[in-house]
Amino acid sequence: MRKPRDFDAELKALEDKARELKARKVQQLGDLVIATGADTLTAEELAGALLVLAETKDAGRKEAWARRGAAFFQGRARRTAPASERDPVSPPPQSDSAHSPSGSSGPA
Repeated sequence: MRKPRDFDAELKALEDKARELKARKVQQLGDLVIATGADTLTAEELAGALLVLAETKDAGRKEAWARRGAAFFQGRARRTAPASERDPVSPPPQSDSAHSPSGSSGPA
Protein backbone atom coordinates (compact mmCIF):
# COMPACT_ATOMS: atom_id res chain seq x y z
CA MET A 1 0.00 0.00 0.00
CA ARG A 2 1.20 3.48 -0.88
CA LYS A 3 2.04 6.04 1.74
CA PRO A 4 -0.57 8.84 1.74
CA ARG A 5 0.57 12.25 0.54
CA ASP A 6 1.06 14.96 3.11
CA PHE A 7 -0.83 17.75 1.37
CA ASP A 8 -0.21 20.19 4.24
CA ALA A 9 3.55 19.74 3.99
CA GLU A 10 3.46 20.09 0.20
CA LEU A 11 1.34 23.23 0.46
CA LYS A 12 3.72 24.72 3.02
CA ALA A 13 6.69 23.93 0.76
CA LEU A 14 4.96 25.62 -2.17
CA GLU A 15 4.14 28.69 -0.05
CA ASP A 16 7.77 28.88 1.11
CA LYS A 17 8.96 28.65 -2.50
CA ALA A 18 6.51 31.38 -3.59
CA ARG A 19 7.70 33.62 -0.75
CA GLU A 20 11.33 33.01 -1.78
CA LEU A 21 10.60 33.82 -5.42
CA LYS A 22 8.79 37.02 -4.47
CA ALA A 23 11.71 38.12 -2.28
CA ARG A 24 14.14 37.41 -5.14
CA LYS A 25 11.98 39.42 -7.55
CA VAL A 26 11.90 42.38 -5.16
CA GLN A 27 15.70 42.19 -4.77
CA GLN A 28 16.23 42.06 -8.53
CA LEU A 29 13.91 45.02 -9.10
CA GLY A 30 15.85 47.01 -6.51
CA ASP A 31 19.11 46.04 -8.18
CA LEU A 32 17.70 47.18 -11.53
CA VAL A 33 16.67 50.56 -10.12
CA ILE A 34 20.19 51.06 -8.79
CA ALA A 35 21.92 49.81 -11.97
CA THR A 36 19.95 52.20 -14.17
CA GLY A 37 20.63 55.17 -11.91
CA ALA A 38 16.95 55.55 -11.12
CA ASP A 39 17.75 55.43 -7.41
CA THR A 40 18.54 59.15 -7.67
CA LEU A 41 14.85 59.85 -8.28
CA THR A 42 12.43 60.41 -5.45
CA ALA A 43 9.99 57.62 -4.72
CA GLU A 44 7.19 59.80 -6.11
CA GLU A 45 9.07 60.48 -9.37
CA LEU A 46 9.93 56.83 -9.84
CA ALA A 47 6.38 55.71 -9.09
CA GLY A 48 4.98 58.30 -11.51
CA ALA A 49 7.33 57.20 -14.29
CA LEU A 50 6.50 53.55 -13.72
CA LEU A 51 2.77 54.31 -13.78
CA VAL A 52 3.15 56.02 -17.15
CA LEU A 53 5.09 53.02 -18.45
CA ALA A 54 2.51 50.56 -17.16
CA GLU A 55 -0.39 52.55 -18.62
CA THR A 56 1.18 52.97 -22.08
CA LYS A 57 -0.68 51.08 -24.80
CA ASP A 58 1.52 52.30 -27.71
CA ALA A 59 3.25 49.16 -29.00
CA GLY A 60 5.86 51.22 -30.85
CA ARG A 61 6.97 52.95 -27.68
CA LYS A 62 7.07 49.68 -25.77
CA GLU A 63 9.19 48.12 -28.51
CA ALA A 64 11.58 51.09 -28.42
CA TRP A 65 11.86 50.77 -24.64
CA ALA A 66 12.49 47.04 -24.99
CA ARG A 67 15.30 47.66 -27.51
CA ARG A 68 16.85 50.26 -25.25
CA GLY A 69 16.61 47.90 -22.27
CA ALA A 70 18.19 45.06 -24.24
CA ALA A 71 21.02 47.39 -25.28
CA PHE A 72 21.49 48.37 -21.63
CA PHE A 73 21.89 44.74 -20.57
CA GLN A 74 24.16 43.92 -23.52
CA GLY A 75 26.30 46.94 -22.69
CA ARG A 76 26.64 45.78 -19.09
CA ALA A 77 27.62 42.29 -20.20
CA ARG A 78 30.18 43.74 -22.61
CA ARG A 79 31.72 45.91 -19.88
CA THR A 80 32.33 42.86 -17.72
CA ALA A 81 33.80 40.78 -20.57
CA PRO A 82 37.57 40.62 -20.97
CA ALA A 83 38.99 43.15 -23.45
CA SER A 84 39.87 40.36 -25.91
CA GLU A 85 36.16 39.42 -26.18
CA ARG A 86 34.92 42.96 -26.84
CA ASP A 87 34.02 44.06 -30.35
CA PRO A 88 36.54 46.81 -31.22
CA VAL A 89 34.64 47.99 -34.32
CA SER A 90 31.32 48.65 -32.62
CA PRO A 91 30.38 52.32 -32.40
CA PRO A 92 30.33 53.76 -28.89
CA PRO A 93 26.91 53.79 -27.23
CA GLN A 94 24.93 56.99 -27.68
CA SER A 95 24.46 59.24 -24.69
CA ASP A 96 21.17 59.24 -22.83
CA SER A 97 20.54 62.82 -23.95
CA ALA A 98 20.09 61.63 -27.52
CA HIS A 99 16.99 59.63 -26.59
CA SER A 100 13.99 60.63 -24.56
CA PRO A 101 12.54 58.15 -22.05
CA SER A 102 9.53 57.71 -24.30
CA GLY A 103 11.68 56.25 -27.02
CA SER A 104 10.94 59.12 -29.41
CA SER A 105 13.36 61.85 -30.37
CA GLY A 106 10.86 64.71 -30.20
CA PRO A 107 9.11 66.27 -27.23
CA ALA A 108 6.42 64.18 -25.57
